[in-house]
This record gives sequence, structure tokens and C-alpha cells, in this order.
Amino acid sequence: MPEAQASHSNELPTAIAHLNHTVVFARDRRLSAGFLAAVLGLEVGAPFGPFLPVDLGNGVTLDYYEKTDEPIQPQHYAFLVPEEAFDAMTGRLEALGVTYYADPNHTEPGRINRLFGGRGAYFDDPDGHNMEIMTRPYVRP
Repeated sequence: MPEAQASHSNELPTAIAHLNHTVVFARDRRLSAGFLAAVLGLEVGAPFGPFLPVDLGNGVTLDYYEKTDEPIQPQHYAFLVPEEAFDAMTGRLEALGVTYYADPNHTEPGRINRLFGGRGAYFDDPDGHNMEIMTRPYVRP
């Protein structure tokens, strides 16, 4: 089986797999997909079977799926966004009456972080998923 090849320099490894889509459970798929699309400045796509997609514009969709028979287990979704779009996104959160936080534990309301030379914020979606917008990817060891 082929493996990603990475040198010991700062080069990125050759991609073997790219995320294409993931399912996001929601009590109301239209409400949750519409919320995220509104915050990120995107559109909700046409239904695809039981799924309602939000196309992130990089070949990945979040496919919202209604799950009403049991509680939703909150997940974390992080979005790398352009620096020039960040203020508009936090402004849309404020207009929607949604509090954003500087930290993933939601202890610093109304603040942003400045990790790795960028800006970031966390917020809950209608189902309690912990969403994150950030302008710089995290530096990993």
C-alpha cells in the first residue's frame, strides 16, 4: 500500500486521501444547515436523498441529516476561513444573537483568539456542535 512521502523539511506530504463529505446530525437539518451557511456566507445545496448539503467550496460538503430518535452527540468542526472574511462572520454571529468565544470551552465570551498569528472563534450551532472559525491552521508538532 502506498504511503504519504514527507521529507524532513517543511514540505507537506503527498496526499493519499482527501475528505469528500461528512454527515452532521441535526434535529432540524434545514435550520442547522441554514445557520452554518449564513455564518460562513455560503449556500445550502439541494437535498440529496435524506441529506441537505453545505458545500464548503473546497470539494468537501457537510451533509446534514435529521436525527430525531435520540439525542445529538455534539461534535467539533473547524473551518479555515480567509482573514478578510473573519470580521463578517463574527458580525453575522452577533446579528444572529449567537455568542462566540475565544476558547473551545466557551469561557471567554465575545472574544477571539490570536493563535499562530491568525484569529479564531468558537460558537455553538443549533444542535450544540462546537464550531470554530480560524484564519490560520494550527501548527502541529
